[in-house]
Amino acid sequence: MGKIDFKKKFKNLYKSSSKKVGIVEVPKFNFLMIDGCGDPNTSQEYKDAIEALFSVSYKVKFMIKKQPKGLDYGVLPLEGLWWTEEMKDFSMGNKDIWKWTALIMQPEIVTTDLVNKAIDMVKKKKDLSSLPKLRFESIEEGLVAQIMHIGPYIEEESTVEKLHKYIETNDYNKVGKHHEIYLNNPRRTKPENLKTIIRQPIALKSKGTL
Repeated sequence: MGKIDFKKKFKNLYKSSSKKVGIVEVPKFNFLMIDGCGDPNTSQEYKDAIEALFSVSYKVKFMIKKQPKGLDYGVLPLEGLWWTEEMKDFSMGNKDIWKWTALIMQPEIVTTDLVNKAIDMVKKKKDLSSLPKLRFESIEEGLVAQIMHIGPYIEEESTVEKLHKYIETNDYNKVGKHHEIYLNNPRRTKPENLKTIIRQPIALKSKGTL
């Protein structure tokens, strides 16, 4: 069996137009995740969370690859859920008050037992402050609107506004947290070439009855 690319397997979730908003249904997936708060550009807590998530994700991957069936797959990209206590205060220009969940999707074969063993193995090699905060849980977003942003993260605001305008003008309500999927490694990709899926869970507005 060759290496599995889950981004291709679920291509409708990891590919999106940068020109127009699309509507997709997102099923339940399992994630490694860590919660925190503050501006991700300046927060050490956020950097520590990312290191812990990737360290455990890669450890799980190699543990599975060594199993008798030898399943190999590419570790999924980093994702982020972003919100504020009062969503009316959520602004791309005021990230200091943001709350976040950094997360990485895990294939169905990954179990709680595997994750716990991987965490213990990482602990023996690395002193990562975010490891105790890591948890393994499922999320089912359901119906979402999404669009691809191409370019620096700092220039996402116009793309987010386009997404929100589409939701409002097509009789949907925003019902969940602002969601971003980072398809590139920013350390290896020029800012102008970064690709980020901007996603927002939605529900049809109630039309009421006569």
